[in-house]
Amino acid sequence: MNKISSFLFKYRSYTPIPFLLIMIFYENANLWSLTIGLIIALMGEFVRLWGVSWAGSETRTTGTVGGTFLIISGPFAHLRNPLYLGNILIYTGLGIMSFALFPFLQVAGLLFFYMQYSLIVKEEEKYLAQAFGNEFSEYIKNVPRFFPRITAYKSVSVKQPPYNFKAGLNSERRSIQALLFVSITIFLLWFVGRV
Repeated sequence: MNKISSFLFKYRSYTPIPFLLIMIFYENANLWSLTIGLIIALMGEFVRLWGVSWAGSETRTTGTVGGTFLIISGPFAHLRNPLYLGNILIYTGLGIMSFALFPFLQVAGLLFFYMQYSLIVKEEEKYLAQAFGNEFSEYIKNVPRFFPRITAYKSVSVKQPPYNFKAGLNSERRSIQALLFVSITIFLLWFVGRV
């Protein structure tokens, strides 16, 4: 893994912090931004929860990329990186909720996270190509990286772990707590500003 990708992979949980702080300090929410932004952020969390219920806690690693299975079920049957798409939706949704420096902060965040995840994904895909060979080659030919296909990709030859919502929910607890904390903070700032 090259140095930049390695750094971004290792600290991917912390790179949103500057954007979140700007969202809070420059909050300029209104009822429409709160509603639309929350819907988008919740959609992102739904995609993440669906994904980790298939992929398990291996998605939480911060050392090096890797995985036991080539996951092609659930959201992975529609796009290769549903967790990163979920993150992008969450951050975009929170940015819209806050309406901070709109639309500049939201566009900058969207571009930053797309570039960050693109660099990380290239390294992850090198690992997957080595670990899963032809199965991954077929998968990559048929399933887009970030923009979902409508029909689900299927391959009976690729062994899958069982779907486990309870384990997914447990793995996703920190993300859900962070989403609730930031959403409630933005809502309270908006509410206090109206009083």
